[in-house]
Amino acid sequence: MKLWIRSVLVGLCAFPVAHAAENVKLGDASLTSGIPGNGALDVTAIRAYLSNPANHDTLSVELPEGLSAGKGAIYIPENNPLTRAKIELGRQLYFDKRLSKDATVSCADCHHPSAGYGANTQFGVGVKGQLGGRNSPTSMNRILSKAQFWDGRADSLEAQAVGPIANPIEMGNTHDAVVKFLAANDGYRMQFEKVFGAAPNIDNVGKAIAAFERTIVTGSSPYDHYEPLRKFEEAFAEQLEDLDDFKEDDQANYEKYVALKKASDENPMSESAKRGRDLFFSAKSNCSACHVGANFTDELYHNLGVGMDAAKPDLGRFEQTKQDKDKGAFKTPTLRNVEHNGPYMHDGSQKTLEEVVEWYAKGGHANPYLSDKIKKLDLTAQDKADLVEFMKALNGPLPAVNQGRLPQ
Repeated sequence: MKLWIRSVLVGLCAFPVAHAAENVKLGDASLTSGIPGNGALDVTAIRAYLSNPANHDTLSVELPEGLSAGKGAIYIPENNPLTRAKIELGRQLYFDKRLSKDATVSCADCHHPSAGYGANTQFGVGVKGQLGGRNSPTSMNRILSKAQFWDGRADSLEAQAVGPIANPIEMGNTHDAVVKFLAANDGYRMQFEKVFGAAPNIDNVGKAIAAFERTIVTGSSPYDHYEPLRKFEEAFAEQLEDLDDFKEDDQANYEKYVALKKASDENPMSESAKRGRDLFFSAKSNCSACHVGANFTDELYHNLGVGMDAAKPDLGRFEQTKQDKDKGAFKTPTLRNVEHNGPYMHDGSQKTLEEVVEWYAKGGHANPYLSDKIKKLDLTAQDKADLVEFMKALNGPLPAVNQGRLPQ
């Protein structure tokens, strides 16, 4: 009997132990800080990292405050769950210039942390200094989006991630050449085999980069701290007229008010930004008709008239759908951290937020496909300045990311 019990126990131990999904809040630097150590990664450090079972557990994610209101839009494909090891592999690939034909361009060159995960150039700049035809869209907060690119031609972040690699004016490489490089690199090969259970292939390159990009989210902005306080002050306006009575009559809500006010005072919105907030959400500006929700985008496509006066305008979404209504329509970008990723619009034609506001105020550029949401606005100079200040109040911290620590 004892021998039988021992045999059963040994047999049970041969099966992998199921772990409950680890819950993490995105923005946690431990997800993006790289494998511990300094300098280039050697196989010893990679092997030690991969040997930790916790790095392969599926992660359950939460969004930072502010963005968390949009949690219903989180999109993580069932066939690409997040794990620490997969995110780390994606981080390495994202910053590795060796994925380009001449080892001069990485994903980060057009979507860089210092530029709000965009690029501060009118167009993307690829291998040999070649210019693309569109401005580089931000790669942050993409966990809340399915279709990617200005025209939505990639149906997922996974598909988007591998597109630039084979684009002749972006990274200029081939998928086969990238896979060959990764398979020949001991550090990369080891990670692909452990993370995906297979040698490197281009689909898994896309999955890894997408996993990393889904961790790049904006933290709480001054607006995110102010908005709960504003709503509280509106709901308890009468009680707040006498704070002593409020404290005595309703201790719990008084303490909530004190906490909300402290958070807002420590992350202040200017009076101009507060006026801009009221204007932004009003019918007078109609900004929130498209820049809506926690991420300030409807994820839809609109013709603003940008570039439509060109002899051969970029038709944007139309090239994907072939529907006339989509001619000259481009995806609504997020306004979070928008101050940092100018120039603006799909063609990078507007250098400042002030120019963007002026464009909307004049009603865009008339053309047969102009969105019905674009109308001339009756805005004063102060109104325009306030709207710009409000957009700047949407700046929130980004996760600390190690841009080095790549496999030797």
